Amino acid sequence: MAKLLFVLTGSPYWTLKDGTRHATGYWAEEFAAPYKAFTDAGHRIEVATPGGVVPTVDMMSLRPDTAGGAQTALELERIIRAAEELRRPLRLSEIRPEEYDAVYLPGGHGPMEDLWCDADAGRLLTAALASGRPLAVVCHAPAALLATRVRGVSPFAGYKVTAFTNDEEYAVGLAPRARWLLEDELKELGVEFERGEMWKPYTVVDRTLYTGQNPASAGALAQRLLKVV
Repeated sequence: MAKLLFVLTGSPYWTLKDGTRHATGYWAEEFAAPYKAFTDAGHRIEVATPGGVVPTVDMMSLRPDTAGGAQTALELERIIRAAEELRRPLRLSEIRPEEYDAVYLPGGHGPMEDLWCDADAGRLLTAALASGRPLAVVCHAPAALLATRVRGVSPFAGYKVTAFTNDEEYAVGLAPRARWLLEDELKELGVEFERGEMWKPYTVVDRTLYTGQNPASAGALAQRLLKVV
């Protein structure tokens, strides 16, 4: 049995360039699909957030028209309600990465508010990458890679990575209102950005780094990760 760390955003909103707060949090499918896959396989999961705050699910991700139907939305909600780890998260600052066999970060727009500049997230991801153990990041969660910069340089530079694309951000109507776009910032970080078709599952594996483009990629990413934990 492996022990996995899920690192979630602690923010229930994303501040847009006009100063307004867009209600968000973590995306339901990106937590629930991997959580179910790993726990069904007998693995143990712990959750950590900045400050140990209880994470907020983006309610948009539980709408039937967003989740892929009423039954799917109900199943996502059932998994989230049953996940006791979400109600007692650890403090990200107190995490010892060597205690985990793999680290996984689900997205939602929340990481664009907190994880992208969280020093503890930056240290954790840097240590996870250096450990040689699997590190998986999906959708908007690759924003946390931006926190790994030291004097402008990141250990993730040169890695092949995917994440929520500019096209997808425009499609949901938030790109014109964003202070910055994830795809642009990751390219500035020095990664080799790759993309698949909008809204379709697309994953990239480069050495021990596993990344997924969008919510639909979370389940596929979990299946790839299951093969190595």
